[in-house]
Amino acid sequence: MQLDAIDLNILTLLQQNGRISNQDLAEQVFLSPSSCLRRVRILEEEGIISRYSALLSPEKLGLELDVFVQVTMRRDIESWHENFMQALQNYPEVVGSYIITGDANYLLRVKARNLKHYSAFVLEKLYKIPGVQDIRSNIVLQAIKETYELPRELLRDA
Repeated sequence: MQLDAIDLNILTLLQQNGRISNQDLAEQVFLSPSSCLRRVRILEEEGIISRYSALLSPEKLGLELDVFVQVTMRRDIESWHENFMQALQNYPEVVGSYIITGDANYLLRVKARNLKHYSAFVLEKLYKIPGVQDIRSNIVLQAIKETYELPRELLRDA
C-alpha cells in the first residue's frame, strides 16, 4: 500500500493519541469525518494499524525492575528452540523476546517487581528450560529514550 501525506498524518496522530475521536482526527488532517474514517479502516484492513492499546506505567504498578536478558542455548538438546519458545509463552515476566545475532541466541525483556522476584524467575523458571546454557542479565538503571511510536521519517518510504 502506498501511503500519502494524509495517511502519514493519520498514523502520526493515532500513535500520539489512539483515543482521538474520528471528528478531531478528521479536522487535524483536513478531511471530512467519513473520508477520514474510510482511510483509518483501510489502514486497519491492510494491517498497517495492527491494534490499539493503553500504555501502562510499570513503576506505578509496582514493577520496579526492567531487565534485558541474553540467553545462550546448548544446541545438543533436541528441540531446544521449540521448547524455549513454548516455555516463554507461560512466563508473564517476559514482555519481549527476540531471536538475535551475536553470541547469544535470544534477547528477552523482563519486568519484575524487585530483585527477589527477578532472581526467582531466573532460578526457578528460566534456568529450568531444557537447553539453557548461559544467562546474562542487564538491569536497566535509567531509560534514556523509549518510545513505541514509529517516527514519521521512517514511514515516508513505506
